[in-house]
Amino acid sequence: MNIKILGTGCPNCQKLEANTKQTLEELGIEAQLEKITDIQDIMSYGVMGLPALVIDEKVVSSGRILDVEEIKSIISK
Repeated sequence: MNIKILGTGCPNCQKLEANTKQTLEELGIEAQLEKITDIQDIMSYGVMGLPALVIDEKVVSSGRILDVEEIKSIISK
């Protein structure tokens, strides 16, 4: 599983990254986690709001901070 956090490094982006790491730990899932901060790379995903969460190249959330339970729900689908 490849997970990307799209954002400029703001506190909201950092919180989404922390929640994602916690989710992976709690579920015992090994995944490649990347932070994408380059604005051109972020724009290539077509997101209008940051932070954004991308799982296996599919944008699953943008413009809000998902909590751990929401991320668990998305990953388990």
